[in-house]
Amino acid sequence: MSPTIDPAATAWLLVSTALVLLMTPGLAIFYGGMVRSTGVLNMLMMNFIAIPLVTVTWLLLGYSLAFGADAGGGLIGGLGHLGMAGIDPGSVRGSVPELLYATFQLTFAVLTAALVSGAIADRAKFSAWMIFVPLWALAVYAPIAHWVWGPDGWLASFGALDYAGGLVVEIASGASALALALVLGPRIGFRTDAMRPHNLPFVLLGAGLLWFGWFGFNAGSALAANGLAAAVFLNTLVAGCLGMLGWLAVEQIRDGRPTTFGAASGVVAGLVAITPSCGSVNTLGALLVGLAAGVLCSFAVGWKFKAGYDDSLDVVGVHFVGGIVGTVLIGLLATEVMTGGVEGLLFGGGFTQLGKQLVAVLVVAAYAFGVSFALGKGIDRLIGFRVSKEDETAGIDFALHAETAYAEGVHGHTPRRLGEGHLGRPHTDRLLDEDRG
Repeated sequence: MSPTIDPAATAWLLVSTALVLLMTPGLAIFYGGMVRSTGVLNMLMMNFIAIPLVTVTWLLLGYSLAFGADAGGGLIGGLGHLGMAGIDPGSVRGSVPELLYATFQLTFAVLTAALVSGAIADRAKFSAWMIFVPLWALAVYAPIAHWVWGPDGWLASFGALDYAGGLVVEIASGASALALALVLGPRIGFRTDAMRPHNLPFVLLGAGLLWFGWFGFNAGSALAANGLAAAVFLNTLVAGCLGMLGWLAVEQIRDGRPTTFGAASGVVAGLVAITPSCGSVNTLGALLVGLAAGVLCSFAVGWKFKAGYDDSLDVVGVHFVGGIVGTVLIGLLATEVMTGGVEGLLFGGGFTQLGKQLVAVLVVAAYAFGVSFALGKGIDRLIGFRVSKEDETAGIDFALHAETAYAEGVHGHTPRRLGEGHLGRPHTDRLLDEDRG
């Protein structure tokens, strides 16, 4: 009997696909608020350009490599769906149209590529980023997706669990972000200049859009409109809430006051951690996962100052560390009622699943870091990955895009061109004013 399309599952996946696609513009606003005012347009562009770049790459080759029939050893898919060959409106994947399934998975790939951009904010060439994204989607994202979610992927066969992207999305993007941060080096003024978010309302708005889209990200991964999707939906809400509370608690105890930036960051940390585990833990488990991520990630974002790597927008501290927290805690908190069989250590399952989760984390992190570092180095030698010191100092929005985000700067100043002073006057005029004073 040939598989048939489930209308309810298809309707839910259509909505979920739209929700996940919304997450990339949401991320753009989230990241855009976090950078300095002279780099906000560039950050928005780095996120938005990931949508067409990954879409074309995915439809031509990426989907086949990730979800095509295994080409050997569970390492990569074959070329049977090259250019979406063999897939038409009547093709079915599970109980949904395969075209829809491929589009749903595409939105994950888009978001994951965009996440990496946060580590190199304020100093990366846009042209170099446009080369990096499609190469990264094919060399890093597609193989890892095949390992974890492919029909014969080796990590799936090994028994590692990742419901919606702790390994494929969060750890892969976090390790890749660290690699690029090392390739480009720190921003001018790192460790000495204050580099605060220029627009906190943007940050909160972006976090809200991400949280909204995350319900499609996680609950949509059930690929059905059923009880499991409902449980995953609730787990996503709970983890986001506890991530916020955990982060704010650390700020209150450590710094004496909670911040709006901490609230937004805590929500994202909780959502990152529940992504791999939302289909494996119960509601209490989701509470613990979110709380652990909020607390641990709030400390992890400071590691860059001690270690000396400049991860501009804390992709490593939030996504890499949060992804590890959520993926490893499956080995402790997984329940049979959610997984259909696998149980974590705290529910009588022993150390077996915990060991599998740790192996998966190490392998994915090492692969994503190594390949991303090689890609970044190659592009850097070919065309250069970093803007000039002059462009970085003057502001990359105007240098790379001939635009500024604000007609009047956020501090009441007109955007300056190189060689101009306050209000666009030559520096000589400004010096004369100072002499008169």
